[in-house]
Amino acid sequence: MTGTEWNLDRTHRSSSGEVRWAALGAPDAPPVVLLHGTPFSSYVWRGPARALAGRHRVFVWDMPGYGASEKRAGQDVSLAAQGRVFGELLDAWGLTGQGAEPAVVAHDFGGCVALRAHLLHGARFRRLALVDAVALAPWGSPAYRLLGGHAEVFERLPQGLHRALVREYVGSASAVGLPDGVLERLVEPWCGAEGQPAFYRQIARNDQRFTDEIEGRYGEIALPTLICWGADDSWIPVERGRELAARIPGARLRLIEGAGHLVQEDAPAELGVALSEFLG
Repeated sequence: MTGTEWNLDRTHRSSSGEVRWAALGAPDAPPVVLLHGTPFSSYVWRGPARALAGRHRVFVWDMPGYGASEKRAGQDVSLAAQGRVFGELLDAWGLTGQGAEPAVVAHDFGGCVALRAHLLHGARFRRLALVDAVALAPWGSPAYRLLGGHAEVFERLPQGLHRALVREYVGSASAVGLPDGVLERLVEPWCGAEGQPAFYRQIARNDQRFTDEIEGRYGEIALPTLICWGADDSWIPVERGRELAARIPGARLRLIEGAGHLVQEDAPAELGVALSEFLG
């Protein structure tokens, strides 16, 4: 994938539906897996993925219910399901054997997905970087809770009004403002007959219990861990980053000035340097 192109050209049939994924970099390079959050997709990792691919085998994927992956009524897109699917993918990619463990970089609720896979399902990582991660209660903005609590109502919004709502919501994740082309790319999967109900479905399926189940176990994490946080994150305050770093033994905290929740878009160079230094 080059230039502005971002195409996940491979498919895995998971327990929660078809997952689209891709791999960048030399097949024999050290593996790194990138996890996106909500309401995003692997597209937010396009810059760091290409930069890391010079020295790593980089795996990117859209979680079930997100981006280019399958979206359907009745689909389990909860954080619990995503943690299981992540484990399935690691096995399918051959990243579960001794010496094959990947480094994992996870943003937003991808952080919870990675932590659940590690703590509850025995997934083994070489290193772990958590970027503005959903990991500590309480989480979910008032708007997030409103949308999730009334999903059946919001699903019926006129398409134009729904698109405007999603644009405003996604745009608020940036501290500096997203270019129109980037914003549209992030909004588009959530529009139309398939995307609109999927947007509210993924919010309705998630709640704090999925982090409550693991929050008391962060002290068990015994691998090199980096916590990256946008200093101007209005979705998850930087204090949560400091607290998370304090709970994980030996974790290092790196604040990225001028960046909001979508650090990948607000400060891609700074984040890329931090990740490259950490991954080695």
